[in-house]
Amino acid sequence: MRQIIIIGSGPAGFTAAIYAARANLKPLLIASSVEAGGELMNTTEVENFPGFPDGIQGPELMAKMQEQAERFGTEVVYDDVTALELTGATKTVALGSGETHEALAVIFATGSAYRKLGLADEERLSGRGVSWCATCDGFFFKEKTIAVIGGGDSAMEEATFLTRFASKVYVVHRKDTLRASKIMQERAFANPKIEFVWNSAVVGITGAEAVDGLRLRNTVSGEETSLPVGGVFVAIGNDPRTHLVHAQLDLTPEGTIAVAGRSSKTSQTGVFAAGDVIDPTYRQAVTAAASGTVAALDAEHYLASLPADLLAGAGETELVTVTN
Repeated sequence: MRQIIIIGSGPAGFTAAIYAARANLKPLLIASSVEAGGELMNTTEVENFPGFPDGIQGPELMAKMQEQAERFGTEVVYDDVTALELTGATKTVALGSGETHEALAVIFATGSAYRKLGLADEERLSGRGVSWCATCDGFFFKEKTIAVIGGGDSAMEEATFLTRFASKVYVVHRKDTLRASKIMQERAFANPKIEFVWNSAVVGITGAEAVDGLRLRNTVSGEETSLPVGGVFVAIGNDPRTHLVHAQLDLTPEGTIAVAGRSSKTSQTGVFAAGDVIDPTYRQAVTAAASGTVAALDAEHYLASLPADLLAGAGETELVTVTN
């Protein structure tokens, strides 16, 4: 039995692993067999993560985080969690390989997934003009004409933010009214760089090596048209990856895992959550990493409060706290 298992291999998971490993908790980190590294694996240049003034490739950043976690003793397993049992003093984690691991504490850091349009060219041109994060990639679209897909608050926020860089921003929406809040609508309508394309569904993204346009279908007439753009930002929402903990942990109205105040403590004793899976608002690599720190410290304090005989059963009788 382990002292701690971390589920998730994004910035939150690996940061939690770094802190837990330095505290001599010997964490086991379960990384997905196909999506290890989280959303940053689909990001080219990351220029807003502290410590990298010249920027860094998303996959390289995640590789460095993993290297740092492993340096301090984190064990990484590339497999998928298929089932969890989080009640009781001992938590059980079942993997796709058939293996089962037990731990006294679990940090759940599975992140969230951007909703996608479901188009083949969306995947093909990912990182080459197709993005799901304006704050991550907006800088690369200076003086370009781009499109934002969506009609909610996220789409309006993305479109407004992107006008700092782009020469023109089209907002493409399937209907003739927006779902966004009134104040977000007013800001977008008042921005001279934003133009709305109503009653239009994206049926294709064009470009050989990079995005050069959209194919749109009018949802009223069925007519198809082309819209020349140099970039596409898909802003139709995201979904926290919480399916494994449904009926075991309390969730918020937004579908994220509920935690107590600014802590990482969930509704189940000994279970902590971090990163995008608890954050419906910011969803940045740096905030996820900070959240992973909180979860590791909370878990360390929880483990330190357990009886010595229970800790001995986890193969560790002494906890070493690193404070710097």
